[in-house]
Amino acid sequence: MNDTVAAGGTAGMILAFELALMVLMLAALWRVFTKAGRPGWAVLIPLYNAYVLLKVAGKPGWWLLLMFIPFVNIIIWILALVGLANNFGKGGGFVVGLIFLPFIFYPILGFGDATYQGSAA
Repeated sequence: MNDTVAAGGTAGMILAFELALMVLMLAALWRVFTKAGRPGWAVLIPLYNAYVLLKVAGKPGWWLLLMFIPFVNIIIWILALVGLANNFGKGGGFVVGLIFLPFIFYPILGFGDATYQGSAA
């Protein structure tokens, strides 16, 4: 019986950690969008948030359609992250961080001193 209680406690801790991570990522992307002159609430709407991220990255909005093509979507997403990092004055190492450790690098971008250098159009 103690094993069941311990497993439930562990699952609850994992769930709480995942929820905290989701809130952190939402807040970080909200800040990234507002720094770029876009509405922060856009992060809450599926697909539209990807469209806004593409625009913040300086990529055409129709690239969103390419994200529905398997394997092509990976290349498009990497190119979007390169554009995002460049528009915030960051380099290739930061792009690698956005790809592999987004829960660390998006908050750095959103809450750090990086300023948006691209066009908000």
